[in-house]
Amino acid sequence: MRMERRAAIAFGIVLAWCPCASALNPSLDVNQYAHTAWTVREGFFKATITSIAQTPDGYLWLGTEFGLLRFDGVRSVPWQPPAGEHLPGGPVRSLLASRDGRLWIGTTEGLASWKDGKLTRYPEIAGQVRPLLEDREGTVWAGGFVSSTGRLCAIGSSGTHCYGDDGSFGREVISLYEDSQGYLWAGAVSGLWRWKPGPPKLYPMPDPVSALMEGDDGALVIAMRDSGIRQLIDGKAETYLLPGIAPPLKPIRLFRDRDGGLWIGTVGRGMLHMHRGRTDLFARSDGLSGDLIQGLFEDREGNIWVATTGGLDRFRDLAVPTISVKQGLSNAFVSSVLGARDGSVWLGTSDGLNRWHDGQITTYRKRNSGLPDDSVDSIFEDYRGRICVAAGRSVACFENGRFTSASEVPAGRVYSMAGDKAGNLWLSQDQNLLHLLDGAVVERIPWARLGQQGNPRALILDPRQGGLWLGFGSSVAYFRDSQVRTSYADADGLGKGRVTGLQLDPDGTLWAATEGGLSRVKNGRIATLTSRNGLPCDTVHWVMEDDDHSFWLYTGCGLVRIARPELDGWVTDPKRTIQTTVFDNSDGVSSHSLPTTYGPHVARTSDGKIWFLPLDGVSVIDPRHLPNNKIPPPVHIEQIIADDKAHDIPSGLRLRLPPLSRHLEIGYTALSLVAPEKILFRFKLEGLDRDWQDVGNRRRAYFTNLSPGNYRFRVAASNNSGVWNEAGASFDFSIAPAYYQTAWFRASGVAAFLLLLWALHRFRFHQIAQQFNARLDERTRIARELHDTLLQSFHGVMFRFQAARNMLPGRTEEAIEALDEALERTEDAIAEGRDAIHDLRSSTIVTNELAQAVTALGFEMSHEPSSQDSANGSARFHVVVKGPPRDLPPILRDEIYTIAREAIRNAFRHAQARNIEADITYDESSFQLRIRDDGKGTDPGIVAEQGRAGHYGVSGMRERANRIGGKLDVWTATGAGTEIDLSIPGSIAYGTSPGRTIPGLFRKKAARTHD
Repeated sequence: MRMERRAAIAFGIVLAWCPCASALNPSLDVNQYAHTAWTVREGFFKATITSIAQTPDGYLWLGTEFGLLRFDGVRSVPWQPPAGEHLPGGPVRSLLASRDGRLWIGTTEGLASWKDGKLTRYPEIAGQVRPLLEDREGTVWAGGFVSSTGRLCAIGSSGTHCYGDDGSFGREVISLYEDSQGYLWAGAVSGLWRWKPGPPKLYPMPDPVSALMEGDDGALVIAMRDSGIRQLIDGKAETYLLPGIAPPLKPIRLFRDRDGGLWIGTVGRGMLHMHRGRTDLFARSDGLSGDLIQGLFEDREGNIWVATTGGLDRFRDLAVPTISVKQGLSNAFVSSVLGARDGSVWLGTSDGLNRWHDGQITTYRKRNSGLPDDSVDSIFEDYRGRICVAAGRSVACFENGRFTSASEVPAGRVYSMAGDKAGNLWLSQDQNLLHLLDGAVVERIPWARLGQQGNPRALILDPRQGGLWLGFGSSVAYFRDSQVRTSYADADGLGKGRVTGLQLDPDGTLWAATEGGLSRVKNGRIATLTSRNGLPCDTVHWVMEDDDHSFWLYTGCGLVRIARPELDGWVTDPKRTIQTTVFDNSDGVSSHSLPTTYGPHVARTSDGKIWFLPLDGVSVIDPRHLPNNKIPPPVHIEQIIADDKAHDIPSGLRLRLPPLSRHLEIGYTALSLVAPEKILFRFKLEGLDRDWQDVGNRRRAYFTNLSPGNYRFRVAASNNSGVWNEAGASFDFSIAPAYYQTAWFRASGVAAFLLLLWALHRFRFHQIAQQFNARLDERTRIARELHDTLLQSFHGVMFRFQAARNMLPGRTEEAIEALDEALERTEDAIAEGRDAIHDLRSSTIVTNELAQAVTALGFEMSHEPSSQDSANGSARFHVVVKGPPRDLPPILRDEIYTIAREAIRNAFRHAQARNIEADITYDESSFQLRIRDDGKGTDPGIVAEQGRAGHYGVSGMRERANRIGGKLDVWTATGAGTEIDLSIPGSIAYGTSPGRTIPGLFRKKAARTHD
């Protein structure tokens, strides 16, 4: 940042002395320059400005009674020295920006300088400091006084040296000046001193010398408040003439601008401007902020600044100056303008006809030239070079120094005139189109006969095909041989509204200026250029082609220049948007909604200048010498505010903003003092913006809710001529992250998120597995139900049928009874199978008495034929219940019953037992079911292998026991019977445990601990 600042200062020093910097046009009076005033009374400044300087960075510095101000052309900011430092006391009396970029500040109590953020004071120079000057050797000279003794001090590389303690300067040194020969002059109360080179020499003067300046002839011009302006000739003060200025004059400031104009500040009479032998006065009555001049200064862009007791004034050159009454016009209202072939310009006013030639204006009136009337309307130059005018209700032509009226012309206002080389003259009047030949009326055609609305205000001769083009209220018409041959209106594509100006190209193209745009008529085809194509507005008053074939349009919002290639491109593509250059009020162009009534409205003279009418004089633009400000404006970042807290602008370091900085405001400016309102800005926040943001002339940037990170703010600007300072200004800053915005926190968040995704994935996988297992369990259960119901029942039925078959044919009646019982059992088996299939989850027993259900089951099984033993008969079966019976959950009860049924059926059908016992125990801590028999038993190895292949009895019982959270144990041995023991914890069997209820999920987990 420091290197950038030094580069900017060096760049500014180069520009300050660059010949590309513009200057004021020396041919103009002060009132023809653009003038802007900032007054104390209106609150722009709080105190009188006493001195002005400009540092290489482009800022204008203003010394006031209450301190130092820094001004960028838009706003002034009080300057404060660094903390702990201060300027010498008292008002600031003088300022100087030296070539090394240092700002020298003289006050009523001493001298200080400011450079690179450092304030330096000079204790050797005490007392009031008035004039400051840097000579060609780089020595800074300061004049003033201490205790009523004038002093002159030199600050150079060898130190500070002061002179005048002997009283040689009298009470004060007032002014300093170095002339073109290198002589240093000091104006003091005691007289005029030539201080160096050589020994000092005093030239006595009648009054204290207020200001010094070199004259046009090289003589030293001396301003003395009471004696006026003198010049030093042969060592004597001679009278210096100011043309047109009557005494008394009290000059106190002298200044010569870079173009040679002499500016004189006075006490009580404002400011005088001497240029090219003329002197004009600009005072408070003309708009100056005050009549007592405190300071005069020219900035690097050629603007002249004037400090008065009432404020600050700026004078700058205009692209379009205006000639008015102060330049010699007889009246400010000019109705028509004509550029004659001899280079003169004729202006019709309400108080005579004015002829401008070589800067001199001659006025013709009725009393001195034979003009029919002092109020002149339209003007025309005929083929013989005569100037014909419509004045009052008559027409007269100027020849041999006098005007001769055309007596045959009927009375009436003439709005425009046109003529050819054959002597034909056409006049557009209120009611008629008049045709004159050599001053005689040969034809009068009423407008009503032409079938058009109103009378035409625009009239132009067509030299290629003869005839006239007429511009009416809402149409253009081609007139020849006493009739309208063709016409075009807005329905044909012509711009809407009144036609106010016409121009013909050599190829016959007609251009019509209308209230709805600029229309082009060629070969019957019409296209209209409007704001949709790039015009600043639609209303066009006139069109004129310059020597370089560019088009100039006077519109309702300014003067517009269109380069010919742009216009040709639009002709090829009527939808194209063109690029234009607009000159508005800031360039000296007055805009109006309607043009003057009479013609012509615009003229082009032989030198290429274009003259037109702003209704308060005549404006002139030279298309080949347009003011061009080639100095790119220095750009500065002035203020950084984050969440309402101001931060110092970093110097070479990155500004670090705290976490969660929500609102960032950056103030910036650009230093072009010609037209600060026309400076354009664009900025880019690297780290956020991809492209530049065009923000017009806005001087602040706003950002909200910036993410933590590193940023670089860049801003560039262009001056009033569109010259960009691409380098602009920049600074780096960063926003620290909050703890939850840090990388580790984000990484942790990402890890947690991934972990959550993994957990969700596992949970979903578990859900799918559960669903799959549930389906598998359901299929297994169905298989068990089918095995335990249908298969067992049908197996019993098969035995009954087999028994009946064995009784045939010998035991027919017994076989029939056996078949009837088999059929009954078949119906029961079918009902049992239907119930198992359609309501597998419903209870198989009606009541909650498990003992009764088991008893009924045993009784049923004991009467099946398959349960009958040939030797011993059916086995005895009984049930033992221990403890008071308790309610069991229906599904749990069904599963216990199913296990019991499988065990009892196996005992009846396969054990060959004599006794089968079911033992049911309702204990507080558990539920137990034991099925015992004294049959033949089973090989323990088969039990260990979960039963025989293809049989699901033991394995099915174990699966059911595990699913309900119980434990199934089987004890058996060959010849020793079998015991099946089912044990279920009470918390599962009864649904409660002492002191709490266990949710199903936890019950399930508890059950799994018995596996």
